[in-house]
Amino acid sequence: MNTITVKSINDPAKTYQFVDNGEPMRGGVKDVYFSPDKRYVVAIFREKLDFNQKERLQRITNKYLIQIQNGEAGDYYLKEVYRWPTDVVDYKGLTGIIVPIYDGKFFFKKGYETSDLIQGKEKNGKWFAGAKFRNPAFPLRVAKSELGDWLSYFQVCVNLTRGVKKMHAMGLAHSDLSYNNVLIDPVQKSACMIDLDGLVVPGLFPAEVIGTAEFIAPEVLSTKHLDKADPNRKLPNRLTDLHALPVLIYMFLLHRHPLKGGKVHDLDTEKDDLLSMGEKAMFIEHPTDPMNRPKINQVSKWDLPWADITKLPYTLTGPYLKNLFDKVFIDGLHNPMQRPNAEEWEIALLKTTDLMQKCHNVSCEQKWYVFDNTNSPKCPFCGTPHQGTLPILDLYYQFQETTWKPENHRLMVYNDQYLFQWHVNRNIARNEKLTQLQKVPVGYFTYFNSKWVLVNQKLTSLKDLTEDKEIPIGTMVELTHGKKILLSNEEGGRVIMVTMANT
Repeated sequence: MNTITVKSINDPAKTYQFVDNGEPMRGGVKDVYFSPDKRYVVAIFREKLDFNQKERLQRITNKYLIQIQNGEAGDYYLKEVYRWPTDVVDYKGLTGIIVPIYDGKFFFKKGYETSDLIQGKEKNGKWFAGAKFRNPAFPLRVAKSELGDWLSYFQVCVNLTRGVKKMHAMGLAHSDLSYNNVLIDPVQKSACMIDLDGLVVPGLFPAEVIGTAEFIAPEVLSTKHLDKADPNRKLPNRLTDLHALPVLIYMFLLHRHPLKGGKVHDLDTEKDDLLSMGEKAMFIEHPTDPMNRPKINQVSKWDLPWADITKLPYTLTGPYLKNLFDKVFIDGLHNPMQRPNAEEWEIALLKTTDLMQKCHNVSCEQKWYVFDNTNSPKCPFCGTPHQGTLPILDLYYQFQETTWKPENHRLMVYNDQYLFQWHVNRNIARNEKLTQLQKVPVGYFTYFNSKWVLVNQKLTSLKDLTEDKEIPIGTMVELTHGKKILLSNEEGGRVIMVTMANT
């Protein structure tokens, strides 16, 4: 076992060490070694890189790293969202990169429910995207203690959307976004993007790979037979990221692929895959064309019930996400300019979490579901009806002095749910730039003496408009059908209108 010292290419005065025990971890193109203190890894490319490849790495570890560090929420991105390469090194004429070690939460504590085969291994996204690994009857099911609940996957997806949003804001594209290049921990609602050494810099450094099969955009697959110099050839770019990202979101929330349905285009499996994901790609839940709907008698039993789109349709993700899935998998599937951007996905995911309800069945594996806007809501996963009345709060903003307009934002109430500043004031965005003070609850909802109430913890101008009554800090206001409540009289302050469902 040897400890080897290597020099930085960015700063020759800087050195790093790694331990060579003769058996490095082997990635697709790199050999990976730990530093002696296991704070970082040295990943060395097995083949020599050309000038452009080295230049790309130097920009990623210098210009773009500094841009993130000096930008808003830099710590959040570098600690939570990315495992960003921090330096480039030379070792015996080969090029390597320095990458911070993964957080411990991204390694399986138990792994499979009945086996320790993947215990201690990385929590690669593929273990959580497919249906079979969560099927109780599947022999190699991931341990229940590591799967998290349905709500946790929304925050996982929020992290990924923010990662793509930040890259695109810097003028970069990922080019190979897939479940193989993300690590997730549903229990702690965490996700980070890895293998970030091949980012596309438009006009300077094009993509070196076309992506991972299930996540390649149709226009890339349908033109891959053309020469790279052909103007009709489509290579991975920002718009292809905006296909791969929603494929990931769809798979993490619904545990099936949005384009892998029942339609067969060619008896040759390879040609069929190329057509079904490329030129002939069609959304499996297309509302007016059923040709690619999954045939239940042809799907694996381990993929049920998620593979059955009649039992668990994509509409159960709620109106905001349903709308974006339609835009990307119908309007934008073969028209890349129609694809929603990453921030639109982030906003839709967060607004959907405000529509969540707890399932009353303590044995329900998903534990949460999105309110379906009916008078008698029930959990779509286990069928348990909602018990008791259900307050629905529609948010309004002041358009003119005496005119309030709906925000297209709704908050579903459940017991001991918190109210935050981003609910109270439309000028406070729920994003990675929130201050610690803005993350502190300003009130909470509870079921008290057979009544739903909002308890005021920090709001200085809370007012019951229906009864024309101020609600001081430390007191509460009852939620009744038709009641209007002013959350704040500051600029951007909102009014909520209460509707009682399931009465």
